[in-house]
Amino acid sequence: MRSSNFVSFLTVQGFFIGFVFSILKAHTAEEILLYTLLITAFFYLFAHFSISFFIRYSIVKQEYFPKMRHEVNLDYYVDEITKREKVIEGNYDFLEALEKKYKTSKKKKKES
Repeated sequence: MRSSNFVSFLTVQGFFIGFVFSILKAHTAEEILLYTLLITAFFYLFAHFSISFFIRYSIVKQEYFPKMRHEVNLDYYVDEITKREKVIEGNYDFLEALEKKYKTSKKKKKES
């Protein structure tokens, strides 16, 4: 999960938790607004602190991506797909010729 998505997620969760808490505990509209904003701000700051500690203390590993091997594999798959398309086109042409022959022989039998 990207860090910006995590911050957004926790901020929205904080808003809803703050809103529910403020509806249960507040008596005026100003208190509802104040509690909601304070709890939302707490969750926003908590998300940023969590991300900063995670980035500071986690070891980010770079993975090797074997680009040449993948390119060779992809070229092989493209060639195989091209061969299969030619076979399918040949079969389609054969079936069209067979259908045309069948229709002409059927017309001759009806005419006779």
